[in-house]
Amino acid sequence: MADEQQFIEDGLQRTQIDEFFGDELGRAGYGGMEVAKTPMGTQIVLKAEKPGMVIGKGGKNIRKITTTLEEEFDLEDPQVDVQEVDEPDLNARIVADRLANALERGWYFRKAGHTTIDRIMEAGAKGAEIVLSGKVTGARSRVEKFNRGYIKHNGEPAEDIVDHGVGTAVMKLGTIGVQVKIIPPDAELPDDFEVYEDVEVEDYVADVDDESVEELLDGEPEESEPVTEPETDDGAEVDEEVIEAVAEEVDEVDVPEGEEEIEEELEDLDEAVDEELDEETEEAAEALMDEMEDSAEQRSADSRAAEPRDDADEADADADEEGDDE
Repeated sequence: MADEQQFIEDGLQRTQIDEFFGDELGRAGYGGMEVAKTPMGTQIVLKAEKPGMVIGKGGKNIRKITTTLEEEFDLEDPQVDVQEVDEPDLNARIVADRLANALERGWYFRKAGHTTIDRIMEAGAKGAEIVLSGKVTGARSRVEKFNRGYIKHNGEPAEDIVDHGVGTAVMKLGTIGVQVKIIPPDAELPDDFEVYEDVEVEDYVADVDDESVEELLDGEPEESEPVTEPETDDGAEVDEEVIEAVAEEVDEVDVPEGEEEIEEELEDLDEAVDEELDEETEEAAEALMDEMEDSAEQRSADSRAAEPRDDADEADADADEEGDDE
């Protein structure tokens, strides 16, 4: 059988044994069990509020339980040990069964819940929570919670520190589930801390190995190691033609020396630009004057050509007037 399947089988068997003890030892105040397999057999430790009822008269009840474990659950040589619970009000399993019995006897759920959680806190618990789910009153089911103190709901503390207990109350309208969570008084939570009073504490003296800034400034500077330059290969030959070509290119580039030469060059550029602009302006003005002269000559020629025509028209008009007079 694989390891995973074996774990599942062991967990299922443990749950079935726990349910069997809960049904068989309910009146004795069953408070849980611990199962450990040893070379001598299976060791089972029962926790009960009333150990005498678990053992029975002359050990009759405990022998009956041992026989049932061997026959129904296939346990090899089960050895049952019964221990009395020191504080029943701090055992979540016992408290859940008590609350379920109170609800079955007709207690109002709020009175039963507050009374139970008050007893838990009076026993010294750091925190407790009671959850009732079902048809507590009326035809609709709902959930009622009662909280006191400090409780953990998740993480490793919720699994290892918080004690869980579950019970069931069978009512006329239906069943009511009872869940109880208790943090015992001796539980060490990860976020707990303790403050010690009237305790002498020696002054902490820090060992400073580093020198102060003033001492470092006053001291002599440390000698630095000489920096070694990388060795050059003397045997490397340089192409002389390339060097000469680069030198010629550098000589050809006219680089002005000093600010005065740069200012002179800028002035020369400005003068050249002004001269070009003046030449262009003069050319445009001459072209405009030529056009104006041409247009004036054309207008004068047109006016001279129009004058003879006017004289001829006047002569024709005079001739017509004379003919009319005759």
